[in-house]
Amino acid sequence: MDTKQVKVALTQYPVIDLIKNRFSPRAFSDKAITLNDLSTLLEAALWAPSAMNEQPWRYIVALKNNEPAFQKMVDLLMPGNTPWAKNAAALILCTAKLTHENQQPNASALHDVGMSNQNLLLQALSMGIYGHVMGGFDKQKSKQVFNMGDDYQPICIIALGYLGDAETLSAGFKEREYAARMRKPLNEVVNFL
Repeated sequence: MDTKQVKVALTQYPVIDLIKNRFSPRAFSDKAITLNDLSTLLEAALWAPSAMNEQPWRYIVALKNNEPAFQKMVDLLMPGNTPWAKNAAALILCTAKLTHENQQPNASALHDVGMSNQNLLLQALSMGIYGHVMGGFDKQKSKQVFNMGDDYQPICIIALGYLGDAETLSAGFKEREYAARMRKPLNEVVNFL
């Protein structure tokens, strides 16, 4: 069974293919992501909209071929993510700078980091690279490991890589890999006035 076919979003209204085809795999191949390709993804992230052009996103990147750095990132993951995420080609810790340059609180920081992450994910998919965003990691430990000040909040870790064979996953993960994507109907999340 082809996971890419199973995961195509069945939308009520037409949307672009990058959105319909984006999904969060757990099966990654052992193919490395080049530094040039990774830099392209991060460049795409850089160009997301942000309040007052503050660009509050900060990324800490570990490539699998740099074993000590990559293991440091893997060690932050919760047990439910470690078995599959350790096979990704890269792990990226995404953080938000919570204040503006003038030291006032940036109420848009988390939103803006999300916009930046979506740019990264869509650029990745356009290049045949898949991403899986995880909230399941030790945020406090990540602040300590990477010496983050109080002005920074860890948001998520993104696993990046090329699509692998779902048959290599353990039973519970394999079932999720072959499950169709679902969303609530528009009328549950949108209120037209």
